[in-house]
This record gives sequence, C-alpha cells and structure tokens, in this order.
Amino acid sequence: MATVEDFIAAVEAKNPCQPEFLQAVREFVESVWPVLERNPKYIEFKILERVVEPERALTFRVNWLDDKGVVQVNRGYRVEFNSAVGPYKGGLRFHPSVTLSILKFLGFEQIFKNSLTTLSMGGGKGGCDFDPKGKSDNE
Repeated sequence: MATVEDFIAAVEAKNPCQPEFLQAVREFVESVWPVLERNPKYIEFKILERVVEPERALTFRVNWLDDKGVVQVNRGYRVEFNSAVGPYKGGLRFHPSVTLSILKFLGFEQIFKNSLTTLSMGGGKGGCDFDPKGKSDNE
C-alpha cells in the first residue's frame, strides 16, 4: 500500500456499508501509519491487513417464543479478531440497533483494550438485534 488512503480504500471495498467499523479502522491506521513507514517489514508482512480483517464473523438466526406464544426472529452475530496471543475476549450486546458493522467496530477495538490491559487475548464481540427492555424472564 502506497498511502493511508490506498489502504483505507481497500478496506472500504471489502467492507461496504459498515461505517462504524470503517471509522475505527481509519482512526487506527492513520495513527500507526508513520510507524509502518519507518518499518517496512510491517508492510511486507501485511500486519495491518491481518489486524483489520476478522478471523471469524458469524451471522445467525435466533428464534424465540414470546409470552403470547408468537415466534420471534432476531439476527445474532459473533466477530473474532486476532487470536495470535490467546483466545478471544469481549462481551455481548443486545439492542435493536446491533449490526455487523457495530460488532466489528467493538471487536476491533477490543483487541487494543485487551492489549493495553495486558490480557493475552484477542478481541471478540457478540450480540443480537434483540431489545431486552420490557421482556419477561422467560423471553
């Protein structure tokens, strides 16, 4: 990659319609780009490409029965980044606004949170577009 913009354009092409994730990647790449320019081996070994690409991203259906006996269907996600130093760590998010882009953003940032707190773990995040507010314990 010749420039930050070239790198960002390549990430955007692979991840269209994911503004939250792309914003996090842009901020990270812009901050570390000077280090890469001084250390071409990081570019040669494609360290950035490996960091911004999740190892795993799952999308799945979650079926459940509400208290009225009506089947509900939600979408669930699990995103996992960078298991090079250990297993994945990250939480779960349940909110109607949950999307793959939001969970990729949160999982990506979890890599650095774990690293800065000296946890030998990669970043992960899971969630569902389910709104737990106002639901019974059964639901």
